[in-house]
Amino acid sequence: MEATTEDRWQKVVYDTLKKNGVTIFSYVPDAGHRMAIDLSLADPDVHSVALTTEEEGVALAAGAHLGGARSALLMQSSGLGNCINFFSMITGGKFPFLTVLSMRGDYGEGNPWQMGMGKAVRPILDAMGFVTVEITQKDEVERAIDAACTMAFQSGEAVAVLLTQKLIGAKKF
Repeated sequence: MEATTEDRWQKVVYDTLKKNGVTIFSYVPDAGHRMAIDLSLADPDVHSVALTTEEEGVALAAGAHLGGARSALLMQSSGLGNCINFFSMITGGKFPFLTVLSMRGDYGEGNPWQMGMGKAVRPILDAMGFVTVEITQKDEVERAIDAACTMAFQSGEAVAVLLTQKLIGAKKF
């Protein structure tokens, strides 16, 4: 898949995850992750797993770690609420966890239904012990994803990368 100048940063997300050894990409379909999902589906060297609900990605990450693989859960911020109970597995199971969230309900959001979860993302991640990496500019993507992978896979932390609406843009309604 060829990236345009406008969406090149999306390819950088995928390429940087792969460069850091991520071989399992789990996701619930989301326009904010469209390119990473498409690239993972087309890549014979990785496994791309469509989920019925986001919390399945937490369990998949535990299994990946037990099998010696690295995984990343790609989800929209609204899916974070589905995962809260499963996040306790990360602490109890002591496994690294990496998720990349395409944000809704922040900068420039026009859909009032997205605002509640958008406001709750950071407090939830803090309460669950996550390290949070926020990306607001295209030129931050590679460095931030590299840092997140190091913190997750070398330090064994739960890490959430937030692709903010300053980066991805707000949907127009």
